[in-house]
Amino acid sequence: MPLAAAGALVHAASMPPPAHAQATARRALPSPVEAPPAPDLIRLSSTIERLVARVRPAVVQVVTTAYLPGETAAPGALLATQHATGSGVLVTADGYIVTNAHVVEGARRVQVVLAPPGPEPSAPRSILKPPGRALGAQVVGFDHESDLALLKVVETGLPFLSLGDSEALRQGQIVIALGSPMGLEGSVTLGVVSAVIQTDAPINPGNSGGPLLDAEGQVVGINSFILTQSGGSEGIGFAAPSNIVRTVVDQLRKAGRVRRGEIGIVAQTITPTLAAGLGLGQAWGVVLADVHPDGPGARAGLRVGDIVLSLDGKVTENARQFLVNLYPHTVGDTVVIEVRRGTERRKVPVAVVERPSDPARLADLVTPERNVIARLGILGLDLDDALLRMLGPLRAQAGVVVAAAAPDSGSVQDPLRPGDVIYTLNQQSVTSVEYLRGLLAKLSVGEPVVLHVEREGELRFIGFEISEPAPASP
Repeated sequence: MPLAAAGALVHAASMPPPAHAQATARRALPSPVEAPPAPDLIRLSSTIERLVARVRPAVVQVVTTAYLPGETAAPGALLATQHATGSGVLVTADGYIVTNAHVVEGARRVQVVLAPPGPEPSAPRSILKPPGRALGAQVVGFDHESDLALLKVVETGLPFLSLGDSEALRQGQIVIALGSPMGLEGSVTLGVVSAVIQTDAPINPGNSGGPLLDAEGQVVGINSFILTQSGGSEGIGFAAPSNIVRTVVDQLRKAGRVRRGEIGIVAQTITPTLAAGLGLGQAWGVVLADVHPDGPGARAGLRVGDIVLSLDGKVTENARQFLVNLYPHTVGDTVVIEVRRGTERRKVPVAVVERPSDPARLADLVTPERNVIARLGILGLDLDDALLRMLGPLRAQAGVVVAAAAPDSGSVQDPLRPGDVIYTLNQQSVTSVEYLRGLLAKLSVGEPVVLHVEREGELRFIGFEISEPAPASP
């Protein structure tokens, strides 16, 4: 193309178009999009904001201190200090706090940091909140099976939250998780109930022990852990249902431990295969796969193959629901189970008895004056014929049975638990409580201890260093 022609094209392109063309262009341009108002979404956001502001004062941060022996200690020191944080929720005005057992297990010191007071509604707000008040907390008791612990602070007039009815939860309901992840105060995450009781509300590290709330601000669960493939906060979060929390808290307040009941049966969820093979006539619900001879269920007349229709009037859709509904019943209660046997329906009253193998039963057999082993932080019993019958088959016929244990008993990483049987200490056979005390009395602070212990049918070594001086002789 000739250079002059090219220049003319450039000039033409740079000139403004005729007036009629400008008008056409203006008409062709789209107008700015104005988002329509979303009053429902705005109301939902405001509702959640008010709910969080109302419940936040009852959510606390739990700070624990543990002492770790070994290479983690500073040069010249026998022990290293480790701090960890979790969450908790006040459930009474006089200072009872629920958290997870794994938050406080192994801790030598537990503190609770109360939520800082909020500003007046008209006051300016800052993202940097003032620090909350720290209080020393006592561990009233904890329960490994439900991963729950109860703490107590000496304070009254505290804000608290009520425990709701976890059985009323339905899939799709909005829930809110509160806590102190990574030591941050007042974290809030939102999700829905994906199954009872699991949620897609993110449960961050440090949220353990915090409350899971329904839309009314009632505690429907205590956040426990999250199942994740990436190691992050996304995944499926699990919480202890509030109805189980209520039972555990009541028993820990009264006795410092949980006594679990049973009725001597094995309930199994009915599947289409089971229904077809057993001729059950329904492909859902619960069937009794076992009725223990001489148990309360057998004495009441229950039989293998009975279809459970309800427990205390509540329809049972699967075995897990049946067990959750049975869980709140304590030893000495009576439950009414409606079953179908062939074409016959019947209601059967069944007594709730204590689990024969429940290690918590051992606490009834001890007194602190006679059974304390101070340097391990436990109450111990000599293994005799009566305990052998209670505990079932064991690997040895002599040892010391742990009847009760402090949260920091023995090893911080692997504390002793009720039901553990101690067979040796540093390869020396342990034959009695008195002999175990004597072996421990010979050890100085910082010396190693290796216990050979049977726990739930398995042997393990528990190693740690003595951190407390030997008690003075009387």
